[in-house]
Amino acid sequence: MRVALLAALVLAGAGVAAHAAPATTHPASPLSIKGQMLMQADEADYDIDNQIVTARGHVEIDSDGRVLLADEVTYDQKKDITTASGHVSITDEKGNVAFSDHVVLTDRMRDGALRSFAALIGKSGRLVASGARRTEGRFTEAFDAGYTPCKICNQDGQRTPVWKVEANHVIYDQLKHKIVFRNAVVSFLGVPVFYSPYLSQPDPTVRYATGLLMPDLGTSTYIGYFARLPVYVALSDSNDLTFTPTFSTKGGEVLEGEYRQRWNDGGMWFQASVADNPNGTKLLPDGSTKGDINQAYGSLFGSGHIPIDNIWHAGFDAQLTTNDTYLKRYDFSQLDRLVNDLFVEADGGRTRFAITGYFFQGLQATDNSRVIPLALPLVEFSYSPLENWAGGQFRFDFNTVTLTRDSGLDTQRATAEARMRWPTILPGGQMLTVQADVRGDVYHVSSIPELNDPHDRFISRGIPYVALDWRWPFISQGAQGHALIVEPIVQGVLQPYGGNPVGIPNDDSADFELDDNNILSFDQVPGYDLVESGPRMNVGLHARAVFPAGTVDAVLGQTFRLKPDPIFAPDSGQSGTSSDVVGRVSVKFLPYIDLTDRLDIDKANGTVRRHEVYLTGIFDRTTVQISYVQLPCTIEPFSVSACEDLNSPVQITGGLPEREEINAQADVNFYENWQAFGAIRRDLLHGLMLDSELGLGYEDECFGFSVAYRRKYTTDRDLPKSTDIVFRFKLKTGDEAIEPFSLFPQDVFSRP
Repeated sequence: MRVALLAALVLAGAGVAAHAAPATTHPASPLSIKGQMLMQADEADYDIDNQIVTARGHVEIDSDGRVLLADEVTYDQKKDITTASGHVSITDEKGNVAFSDHVVLTDRMRDGALRSFAALIGKSGRLVASGARRTEGRFTEAFDAGYTPCKICNQDGQRTPVWKVEANHVIYDQLKHKIVFRNAVVSFLGVPVFYSPYLSQPDPTVRYATGLLMPDLGTSTYIGYFARLPVYVALSDSNDLTFTPTFSTKGGEVLEGEYRQRWNDGGMWFQASVADNPNGTKLLPDGSTKGDINQAYGSLFGSGHIPIDNIWHAGFDAQLTTNDTYLKRYDFSQLDRLVNDLFVEADGGRTRFAITGYFFQGLQATDNSRVIPLALPLVEFSYSPLENWAGGQFRFDFNTVTLTRDSGLDTQRATAEARMRWPTILPGGQMLTVQADVRGDVYHVSSIPELNDPHDRFISRGIPYVALDWRWPFISQGAQGHALIVEPIVQGVLQPYGGNPVGIPNDDSADFELDDNNILSFDQVPGYDLVESGPRMNVGLHARAVFPAGTVDAVLGQTFRLKPDPIFAPDSGQSGTSSDVVGRVSVKFLPYIDLTDRLDIDKANGTVRRHEVYLTGIFDRTTVQISYVQLPCTIEPFSVSACEDLNSPVQITGGLPEREEINAQADVNFYENWQAFGAIRRDLLHGLMLDSELGLGYEDECFGFSVAYRRKYTTDRDLPKSTDIVFRFKLKTGDEAIEPFSLFPQDVFSRP
């Protein structure tokens, strides 16, 4: 029969940092008194004269969540000595546990000695030693010890961890979560590979700790053999640094640095790099290149959100490089356009005010930096009162921007817009919204020396319209968690013709694409410079099926006009009196499948003009991503002169050449811990391979390794076709989850 006995014992600091093993439960219901400890055992003796408590059989001592389990425990109250033997485990209030066959503890069980010591550190860390002692309630010193974060199977032939550290003296600081090894030998698959007289590492419970990160090794056509050796510096719980020097045989030396900072309601990060390449190339004015010259490169990326008070905040985004091909040469980024901004913003709930400046950098060979505008300042103000005005919802917006260029038009624009909306519910659940909108623009356009136009000019316009939106959702409720919603939509817009006077510059409305996002909108054109004009009608259908495990959502729509709108080019999908038919189907059964299919069907012949398919499939650690894009030919907005003929209306075009391309990648898990990776990007229109990558890797709870082969089939000025082979290693010291793409980069051909 179990007995319960109150003992004047305190288990402060008795454990080491480790993961808790579940304590054995007992049928007895022990008594608890504040400030004292509860001891349970099969039997217990108390020598009143000598003040010695002896407990035997399934002994459990519990105080404030700290638990000692043993076959036998003796506590000498006069000498403050606790002796435990037989299957001893000590668990602290955080769930950390240590094991021994014999323990002698002093100082209210804070210090002591442990024989045949073992401990669980974190979820998978294991420390074993011939003996150990605890001092100051925080230090555990182990002798002739071994440590590994790897699982050790209790089967013949599977007891050797992937890697471990052996040392004759190990000190574990439970307060700082730091493990120090003296005379340490690191073994890999049982083979010693490294010796150090001093070695330290954080325990697996630490997420951020200063130290060396695992290197990347490989070879590249661009930079030859290379080694990246990152060093991580944990400055505090809210900021850190990473330095990554790279050494290469053909690309010289590179130093990368990244700083991250977080605070309440904000944060910032900077990533800078400098490179010295003795084998660089220089692009000459005639388009040829000169090689084997010393060149220095640099880049700066970053972002920040800085709160000023409860309403005001400031921020920035930085993307800068000194060379068009530098980022791709050293595999930093695949971006073709860099965007920089600096802003200050006030958000008062339903009122917003912002001042922003933009600087753009084009990295494509066709980009002309002289015609790319600098937007400074861009001022935005928006006001929406909480209460209704005249029975409807009112909104006022003001927007002004100044664009300057080295060559071409310098413009200033000011726009004011007021809107009223009256939503109502009709009988049968029909939803009707009436909207009245009035907008005015004033432009100042600079003189154009290239066209021998010495005069500045002012251009103004007013754009009123009245619109109606009618929707009638039909809902069919099936079994629990099942529903079908079908919603026809009709929109009508009454607007006068002639909304785009001659000479209006087209800076922010050039990148037009008719799709499911704007087909059922009163104004389908992006930006402020160009607007639709004339009466028109949008007709569409929205359907949604809801299941317990996911949803299927579809949209279909088309626009009709009384007369063609001259701002739309023939390839825009909006020329003539009717638009193309556009639609979208989305299937989401997370976390297993996410599919989006977008279509643009030519109104004239029923052929597909634009088709986009995006598929993500996830099953456990296996992930497949496929994207298919078919786009019609359009014009690049920054690759042509900004000096348009002022006597001709500016038409809306897009920003990409004709494309039909597939981009697919798969990270497949097999044989438990092995990963196979494959990725391709292929130009289906011309039957050309653009990029490919193959990889094989292994990852478990303590170790990761991968090798990847990458081939780039395209050229870019001084960057020829290339082949890369990259080796990546990870010796895990923390409780890191194993996830898809932890060994290989996701979106490998379009990384920012």
